[in-house]
Amino acid sequence: MKKFLLKGFLSAFVLGSVLASCSSDDSSTVTEGGVDNNTPELSKYIISGAVGDANYVMTTDSFTEGEISPVNNGLTTESGTYWIYWNNQYLYRLAYNQGNAGISSSYALNANGKVFERDFTYEIKRFTSYGVYKNYIITTSTGDLSTDLADSNGYLPKGFNFSYLNVETETMSTNSNVIKSENYLGNGEYVTLSGLTESNNKIFSGVVPMGLSQFGVKANNGSYVIYPELVKTEDGGSNSSSYKKGELQWTQYPNEAWVAIYNDQTLTNPKLIKTDKISYPAGRFKSQYYQTTWATANGDVYVFSPSFAKTMSADVQKTTLPAGVVRIKSGTETFDASYYANLEALSGGKSFLRCWPIGDDYFLMLMYDRPLTETGYTANKLAIFKAGDKTFNYVTGIPAADLIAGFGNTPHVEGTNAYIAISTTDGNIPAVYKIDAKTAVATKGVSVNTESVSGIGKLIYKK
Repeated sequence: MKKFLLKGFLSAFVLGSVLASCSSDDSSTVTEGGVDNNTPELSKYIISGAVGDANYVMTTDSFTEGEISPVNNGLTTESGTYWIYWNNQYLYRLAYNQGNAGISSSYALNANGKVFERDFTYEIKRFTSYGVYKNYIITTSTGDLSTDLADSNGYLPKGFNFSYLNVETETMSTNSNVIKSENYLGNGEYVTLSGLTESNNKIFSGVVPMGLSQFGVKANNGSYVIYPELVKTEDGGSNSSSYKKGELQWTQYPNEAWVAIYNDQTLTNPKLIKTDKISYPAGRFKSQYYQTTWATANGDVYVFSPSFAKTMSADVQKTTLPAGVVRIKSGTETFDASYYANLEALSGGKSFLRCWPIGDDYFLMLMYDRPLTETGYTANKLAIFKAGDKTFNYVTGIPAADLIAGFGNTPHVEGTNAYIAISTTDGNIPAVYKIDAKTAVATKGVSVNTESVSGIGKLIYKK
């Protein structure tokens, strides 16, 4: 089959059209035109796993029992940084490729219950986070803008890079317009975004202040610099922690959190709201900023902060706030003054790397094994947080924390049950575990005869 590589282009139709809302549907019948035709849906559970340098997308009829392997099962693919399921109809493999543009592809289920790769592949921009809005999978990052915007010193301002993958039309676009991220919050610092979640047709995104770029240090006659001793005197650092001479790395405002509320996928003209109950809302690992701002089924938006700023080396950049949760009630655009949960108090002093909504107002938390103020912390425990009741329970029934080698990228959710892949160091092959959110009890399910499992989900054949 002929494949087509799409690089970024701007399409007014793609960015401006009115699109159908994306929602999860795990019903047992296919409905057309609002009429139940009582025809059982054709669906398969999907597991992405790797053996050496080879990656496979495999199918199974159950996550709760049996064993599968890549032998005579599934499709050989390239590796993926994230595996994203849209409406159980399409699976997208997003490739990061060490900061450069990566070749991404998408998959669907055919009438024979087999996974196939769709026609188009995509060369998306470097990204540090992503989210889903209506028909779009949107990747985001922040980087230098063009040289024509340089200041008198030759320093470049920072701006947003967005890639839009339209899952239905198999098209891709990028923002050709300049969207500056400098002084985004009015304090001179540039920002990046952490995830995108949809509620009441609007997009809510956690805003992560990154400090002052070289451009920001010099802007407004240097008035944005509160701590001159933090301005770098030479280039240094490495990878995602590299810095340049003349910049002030990481935020000067660690004891506040901001959320941007956008009207549509163009991600422009946001309403910005702030709270001082939590630190910035993002889980962090190297260059990735994990989404911790999520909408629940009733439209409430919960904003989680792991208080990662506790790990900063400069005392003035360390947050004094514990890991916590705040809320934006459905239909509102302000923080709910009556709601706050102290996650560290509930968890025994621990913080978290990632979190996901898993039905009703339950959240699955990937927890660190020790406080962020200590060294050597590892995310190797799972917990359930019920937001409305502010209750917290560690998950039982999974392998011991010191045996866990890794978790799948994101859980698959059905009702209030979450399914997540776990790999261990004890010689056993990876397995999918079913977690009952109401009891916080896990049960081992299907075993996967691969070295690792990167993602799981479900695909339904679309006629």
